[in-house]
Amino acid sequence: MENLHAHNTLRSKYLGIDTYRENIVYLRADSPVCRCEGFTALTRIVVHHGESSIVATLNVVHSELLDTDEAGLSMEAMKRLSVGDSDPVTVSHLEPIGSLSHIRAKMHRYTLTEQQLCEIIEDIVAGKYSNVELAAFLSVSSGNNLTTDEIVGLTKAMVATGQEIRWRAPMVMDKHCIGGLPGNRTTPIVISIIAAAGLTIPKTSSRSITSPAGTADTMEVMTNVELDIERMKEVVSRENACLVWGGAVSLSPADDVLITVSKALDIDSEGQMIASVLSKKKAAGATHVVIDIPVGRTAKVRDREHARSLISKFEKVGHEIDIIVKCLITDGSQPVGRGIGPALEAMDVLGVLRNEGGAPTDLKNRALLIAGVLLELSGKVEKGSGANTAAGLLEDGSAYSKFMAICEAQGRFMEPGFAAFRRDVIALKSGTVISIDCRRLAKLAKLAGAPTSPNAGILFVSPLGRKITGGDVLFTVYAESQGELEYALHYYYKNQSNLIQIL
Repeated sequence: MENLHAHNTLRSKYLGIDTYRENIVYLRADSPVCRCEGFTALTRIVVHHGESSIVATLNVVHSELLDTDEAGLSMEAMKRLSVGDSDPVTVSHLEPIGSLSHIRAKMHRYTLTEQQLCEIIEDIVAGKYSNVELAAFLSVSSGNNLTTDEIVGLTKAMVATGQEIRWRAPMVMDKHCIGGLPGNRTTPIVISIIAAAGLTIPKTSSRSITSPAGTADTMEVMTNVELDIERMKEVVSRENACLVWGGAVSLSPADDVLITVSKALDIDSEGQMIASVLSKKKAAGATHVVIDIPVGRTAKVRDREHARSLISKFEKVGHEIDIIVKCLITDGSQPVGRGIGPALEAMDVLGVLRNEGGAPTDLKNRALLIAGVLLELSGKVEKGSGANTAAGLLEDGSAYSKFMAICEAQGRFMEPGFAAFRRDVIALKSGTVISIDCRRLAKLAKLAGAPTSPNAGILFVSPLGRKITGGDVLFTVYAESQGELEYALHYYYKNQSNLIQIL
């Protein structure tokens, strides 16, 4: 390939520019390559090095930052291309991307076939789409614009373009919460109970997308989560379970790319969400999955009608990809537990697993509900007795022992800690807590530094129905710097009347 484009050979230059997941290449505007090839800013080009190549977006430099025979590469581009400073690279035009025509067809309300969706996803995984083109695909897929058949096709395509894990166990259990509730960290508790019951439950979890903590962020406070597939299999072989970051094992890689752009756009796509969840479950080898759907005024799902529509689609798509799916509608009116942020949520998890007297009962009960349904779904216990069986495994210490064994198998266990700076937020009047804005509360925790600062976040002690006396602590904000603490509190004082309502 390099011989074909020998006249376009340049020297790579490390610029130390972090562009997250996007490949960016920088060329001088007056370089012979730019002039001869007609390259302009934002042109999509192919960069070659040896047998490797990537598709990158061109940024044009009008300064002395580069020499005319140099190609600056973003950190992500250098990593993917495996080049060092001053290595030879060549550049060429990107051939037209045929699958973009399918997106244009969807814009005109055509229904896409499974093959067309597969071509789109293959090109996305190959890095051929720019963020603008990804945004176009996400936009035409947003809302309820995907039919159930299209969601099935999208799910299958996302599975096919990544690795798929096979397990020896006849049943492989899994669970997922669609999100929207701060502190809803049931997963470590559920996985520990199910593994203690002798069932296989290899859990791959995400890092935070829009929340103050994802399950992988919370687990990373206590143990290693970046395991490759072989290491993951070793842990599951020993303990029936693992709790790892899904991004480290390349399951449904298109999903990671799409999530990055959808987060920036703040777009909610029901079809994309279903395909995202079930493609990762299928790729991880799951056969039985419980989906937790919290419903509440400020949760992702606002009413039961929407929840029932989601359930129908989850179950239909699950059937088409050979996964038994059971959905639960749960209370989404307020945060779960007390901690909001990786370390604070880890404290709640450990409190429940250790059967501590002050552990949050709402987190415990929600975890027992989900674990009980998984036990019943497996056929291991009779219908109606799952929650009691789960409670027995939790209360006799079996679940905690299993959790600690999983952490040790993954490389370590560490106790979570608090951030260095804290401030109590005090009630200004007496009354009863009648509503909580989960979205604003989550934003407050993020402004305090979570999840980037794992020990930052909120310790929330004002659930619905609590009788408040003026001067009581509503919650405590933790941050790793005075500036972040003040920044979060400034947001709270501007929004306090909406964040927690006391009447």
